[in-house]
Amino acid sequence: MKILVTGGAGFIGSNLCLLLRRFGYKVVALDSFDSYYSVDVKRRNAAELRREDIEIFERDLAEDDFGDVLEGIDGVAHLAAQPGIASTTSWEDYYRNNILATHRLIEAVKMIGEIRKFVFASSSSCYGRHAADTEKVAPKPVSWYGVTKLAAEQEVLAAHRSGDLSACVVRPFSVYGERERPEKLFPRLIHSVATNQVFPLFEGSDKHRRSFSHVGDVCGGILKCIQNWDKAEGEIFNLGTEQTFTTGEGIRIVEEIMEKQAIIEIQPARPGDQTSTSANIDKAKAVLGWEPKTSLREGLERMIRWYFEAP
Repeated sequence: MKILVTGGAGFIGSNLCLLLRRFGYKVVALDSFDSYYSVDVKRRNAAELRREDIEIFERDLAEDDFGDVLEGIDGVAHLAAQPGIASTTSWEDYYRNNILATHRLIEAVKMIGEIRKFVFASSSSCYGRHAADTEKVAPKPVSWYGVTKLAAEQEVLAAHRSGDLSACVVRPFSVYGERERPEKLFPRLIHSVATNQVFPLFEGSDKHRRSFSHVGDVCGGILKCIQNWDKAEGEIFNLGTEQTFTTGEGIRIVEEIMEKQAIIEIQPARPGDQTSTSANIDKAKAVLGWEPKTSLREGLERMIRWYFEAP
């Protein structure tokens, strides 16, 4: 089976590509190498994919022709997106990279008509400030990111309901781990501690509670969808850990592992941030037989080790 992973040079995408390859799938990656964060980081990920015999195409889903990339593809894992809730990101960027790009990909897949599996990676941000609900509860996003991810997932499901697309949706919760985007909490923290630099922390965010979910577990959930398509098709699944920690507790775990304290500098609170996430994964457990296995300490130990060992 040959699977296309969009956003394949990014954080979750690159990890998913490598996991699928280990399980014997043929994998093709597509990425726009957008400058939202360091292109060098994505180039490094891409080089690692190529070493594992994964072909990667540099295309922009929102404007480029990518029909040739879809040739011979049996399944798609759509992870390409405009991430985060940064105030410097415009509504137009969220619309372009989350809604328009997804629309163009769906239309291209529908035209081919031979792709049997389409997994869309949405986000727990769809739920809003308190992400603790089951998949049946109406989402209440409070950020442009959450709004556009919800719109994109509904277009995916609309295509499924109309019989034009065989699809399912996953909503990951607070994903962290190796190859994570450098502006995220733990990469910034680890780098700050390692280099004795100031670590900026949004006011009040140390008390925010999160289902910090290791990328390996989340990618394993996407793999479970692909492997159990008769059960996954047409469904939405939360993917995260049921165990929650405050951001402050996460910071202290990193400090303990690195045996060094962070130099914290408080920044103004960030609008649209979630105050709590707590993944309800009863459905993923019951339907897919999936559940996370990585504790926060274990995941952070892996992440810190990768930080110091990565080329």
